[in-house]
Amino acid sequence: MPAAATSFCDNPALQHAWYAVARSPDLARHVVAVRLLGRDYVVWRDGTGAVVAAPDRCPHREAPLSLGRLDDGELECAYHGWRFGEAGHCVLVPSANDGVPVPPKAHLPTIHAAERYGLVWLCPGEPASGIPEVLYDTDPDYRRLNVDVECWSASATRMTDNFLDISHFPFVHTGTFGRAQDTHVPKIELAPLDDGFYGYAYEVAVNNDGLGAVASGLATKVLTRRMTTGFHLPFTVRSTIHYETGLDHILLLLSTPVDDVTSLFTFVVWRNDDFTVPADEVLRFDKAIGAEDRRMLEQVPGVLPLDATALVSVQADKASVEWRRRFVGLLDGAA
Repeated sequence: MPAAATSFCDNPALQHAWYAVARSPDLARHVVAVRLLGRDYVVWRDGTGAVVAAPDRCPHREAPLSLGRLDDGELECAYHGWRFGEAGHCVLVPSANDGVPVPPKAHLPTIHAAERYGLVWLCPGEPASGIPEVLYDTDPDYRRLNVDVECWSASATRMTDNFLDISHFPFVHTGTFGRAQDTHVPKIELAPLDDGFYGYAYEVAVNNDGLGAVASGLATKVLTRRMTTGFHLPFTVRSTIHYETGLDHILLLLSTPVDDVTSLFTFVVWRNDDFTVPADEVLRFDKAIGAEDRRMLEQVPGVLPLDATALVSVQADKASVEWRRRFVGLLDGAA
């Protein structure tokens, strides 16, 4: 793919990555329709409890299977009642005569589906690597908190660029934690982080009022966070926040491209706070931060230019520039 191209969703390299598309509880009783990389999929939980994902079209007359209903883990097409069970196998053709076998082409061409961190993940092709690791998820000292999956009118390229950047904090996040008077960004040094992420460590002074004080558990009006921010190709960003009290607050920021300019977004939080702060209070603060990002990003049209010469960057943009370089390498088959 040429670096100057404005479309990335049709690049074959992206078919081999994992993408978060829904929360696991979303599949409790319903079929879920998902658009991923410009293609439509239907996702459901079969009778064994396994997640099944397939193109959102019945092989009979191409009706969207997401219009159907679930019955004991079998997905029934709303058009002619064909039923699909484990691994997408067609188990019933109501109009067929007794004893006539199901046509082999009636079985659905499923794609890879998995559950991790309370989320449903899809990979349309053969996975090139696993779902990004977050070892805090298996640490009994940490609890995990999930939020809904939202649909943003923003490109996953711009969202990833934004989540790797701290220079917007004093301007975009003044309603939550950003300090308008602190605009200087210290020199960024990139390095491998744990769990396969790549990024940088830094300290940042933040306002600690209202919901921020509830989430941090500290009364001081201004505090310093020790943080790392890093990426995992193609669109996953992780930020770790360490407070002086020993509290860790880990954020996994997940941008899933619906198409080139629309994305699903969700995040996962891990905290070692012994449940002292109610989950909804913690999430209310992080969701307010996300809403500030969303308001800005939805005003920036199109795909982030991938040509390194198309935008002006400074040292504060070092992480996003490196992510962009590696992302272009992935698209070009060099990563």
